[in-house]
Amino acid sequence: MLMTEQATGHHPQPRPRNGATTSPVEHVTGAQSLIRSLEEVGADTVFGIPGGAILPAYDPMMDSQKVRHILVRHEQGAGHAATGYAQATGRVGVCMATSGPGATNLVTPIADAHMDSVPLVAITGQVASKAIGTDAFQEADICGITMPITKHNFLVTKAEDIPRTIAEAFHIASTGRPGPVLVDIAKDALQAKTTFSWPPQTDLPGYRPVTKPHAKQIREAAKLISAAKRPVLYVGGGVIKSGATAELKILAELTGAPVTTTLMALGAFPDSHPLHVGMPGMHGAVTAVTALQKADLIVALGARFDDRVTGKLDSFAPYAKVVHADIDPAEIGKNRAADVPIVGDAREVIADLVQAVQAEHSEGNKGDYTAWWSDLNRWRETYPLGYDLPEDGSLSPQQVIQRIGQLAPEGTIFAAGVGQHQMWAAHFIDYEQPATWLNSGGAGTMGYAVPAAMGAKAGLPDRPVWAIDGDGCFQMTNQELTTCALNNIPIKVAIINNGALGMVRQWQTLFYNQRYSNTVLHSGPDELKANKGTRVPDFVKLSEAMGCVALRCEDPADLDKIIAEANAINDRPVVVDFIVHEDAQVWPMVAAGTSNDEVMAARGVRPDFGDGEDD
Repeated sequence: MLMTEQATGHHPQPRPRNGATTSPVEHVTGAQSLIRSLEEVGADTVFGIPGGAILPAYDPMMDSQKVRHILVRHEQGAGHAATGYAQATGRVGVCMATSGPGATNLVTPIADAHMDSVPLVAITGQVASKAIGTDAFQEADICGITMPITKHNFLVTKAEDIPRTIAEAFHIASTGRPGPVLVDIAKDALQAKTTFSWPPQTDLPGYRPVTKPHAKQIREAAKLISAAKRPVLYVGGGVIKSGATAELKILAELTGAPVTTTLMALGAFPDSHPLHVGMPGMHGAVTAVTALQKADLIVALGARFDDRVTGKLDSFAPYAKVVHADIDPAEIGKNRAADVPIVGDAREVIADLVQAVQAEHSEGNKGDYTAWWSDLNRWRETYPLGYDLPEDGSLSPQQVIQRIGQLAPEGTIFAAGVGQHQMWAAHFIDYEQPATWLNSGGAGTMGYAVPAAMGAKAGLPDRPVWAIDGDGCFQMTNQELTTCALNNIPIKVAIINNGALGMVRQWQTLFYNQRYSNTVLHSGPDELKANKGTRVPDFVKLSEAMGCVALRCEDPADLDKIIAEANAINDRPVVVDFIVHEDAQVWPMVAAGTSNDEVMAARGVRPDFGDGEDD
């Protein structure tokens, strides 16, 4: 079964094909060639800031009818906006910066995109080719700096190489395992005269991603699934990136196996589906964590066995055989040995698995998971996700986020910062569709939410977009609200304002004897200390100064009314400052460095799984 573009929200990126009919030769500058190349590969939005070395490219971009440039307030915002655009639309995100500090300000979002396998092309200006290596003004070796965190990068010193490089960059970024590609272009290459025709002849002899899985490995996997008593489908973000969510649903319902979706895969399988047992990991659902621990077969699809999921690696899933399918062969066996390794695109792998499992069923080989589901359902009923309301009548952050999710229009995209609010947004908002949950999973980048939401809204202007942010994260990139206000990008931002760096404070509560060293954000004059939450800056005044509608909510009785008011405003950005209780914590939790067997359902509550383990 094939997914439509509309169903996935992902669209194929136009790519050059060797041998295709070429366009007439045009005489242009390197800068004009760059903009024409961006038009040809289908780029419609570029987030960036001009500067000396990249300035030649900004002149012809002004004349483009196809490429919209959005002037951000910080290059980090440009990078995260390009990532949010790519995660929401499935197309390659594009950001642009000048040399030196402009380029180095892109390093964090490039690293972020690398960790989360996001198709991104970052274009940077470089000093003139003859000045490279002389420590010229605003020179930085951005290719050298980003080599470990890009899928590939290019230094272009000749104008005639620009079209081919842009074509190759977009192809590399969007195929195989997606990732960021850097194109650094010397200023004199942008200024030089050259010719332009499309498509160029690309030359990537060493780049041949394998997408079609090996039939023998597929058959072996199907046999293991049919023979297993306690299987789990461990679904990672690669399933969303490959557009394989429809195939996943077919496979899950065909096998009847439980499905767990990682932080990067929320929405790949409907949260409401009876086969879904939740998110695994350090703050995953008890049922999901325990299902992996007690499984006799783990079928990993587009996932990488990262430390947040496995906990202490040598104690992870001790009884399980592993089928590991990934488009990146370097991931297979990296952290956990695979009994059946499968290299291939998740969509093709799952489609072939469906056929192989059907063949097993036709031969009478069908797994009986009745006892397994009896255990899973008991755990699910005994240890559901939940929270307590504060005794002092203040706002619960979990309740705030849950109500935002419940009151949001259908199809809303949610982008989260990093920390407690990120985990609560993962827990208490239901994700039924792919590409409706955007977050920084691998790098854990504070400041991600506002610019990523901006990028998502720029790419899908008809979709509502909420950014769920903390008062710490918000202070890192909130200036992009000015960008939103001036460019008609009406995102909505919820600041979960507990007056602290919440997740770090939680660790200090649990592991550092409540010594809150440098995690309190609301220190200041005594009259301000009396108030809960961060009050310097005043987020309402700050947001209004940046052209937004700003609201504040402190009373649970006002919660639904204020959320509804925010949802009704669609012509400007909206910021809501939710003053919440500072002592709320994220549970369940597996402490760092410990085994997933030691998962705690709540503070001081160790689950009893009814199999002889201590309570």
